Amino acid sequence: MNKKINTAHKLKDWKSILDTLVSQAVITAKPIDIFEAAGMDKPNLSLVDEQFLDKIKQMPQKNLAAELLKRLLEGKIKSQFKLNLPQLRKFSEKLKETVNKYNNGSLQTSQVIEELLTLAKEMNAAVKQGEDLGLSEKELAFYNALEENESAVRELGDDVLKQIAQELTNYLRKSVKVDWSKRESVKAQIMLHVKRILCKYNYPPDQQQAATERVLEQAELISDELVK
Repeated sequence: MNKKINTAHKLKDWKSILDTLVSQAVITAKPIDIFEAAGMDKPNLSLVDEQFLDKIKQMPQKNLAAELLKRLLEGKIKSQFKLNLPQLRKFSEKLKETVNKYNNGSLQTSQVIEELLTLAKEMNAAVKQGEDLGLSEKELAFYNALEENESAVRELGDDVLKQIAQELTNYLRKSVKVDWSKRESVKAQIMLHVKRILCKYNYPPDQQQAATERVLEQAELISDELVK
């Protein structure tokens, strides 16, 4: 009985430590070895700062390392992609899928850490995508909405999709005063103009309706930010 109580106390203590570490974590671009912190010989990943890494290295429990990484990714998704609906949905779904596989026993602790780190790398690349393409955060959000159609990516390429995203952003910025609570009364007009822009750049006709809806959904999410 005493052994069980001690074990429970230890777990509670580690959970408390974990909560403290997460609250103090600072996500940076510094390269660290989270695998080494979890006792695994894997490549480095830019995710947390050196001071936070040192604290992780002291954790002998891999399951807590996995939990820590999961929480960090959850926080990064909410903070980094809160204005980018396509990426918010994409990474939220991927994280949920990975965690579910771990919870139902399909993944061992070492495997879930590896999958979470792969996901973290994808997220880092997504954050850097705007810089690489020369797009603002708002333009990138519309670019991501357009690139969800793989055929459009293949047919048009990055440069054309960039132009569409920039033109859409400029147009929607001018339409930002739309009362989205009454958007049905103006939705048709905006949809028509968005479709005209897509047609102008030969966006695949069979995908224009879906793309237009994604653009409008994204525009509503960041309507307040478009004027900044």
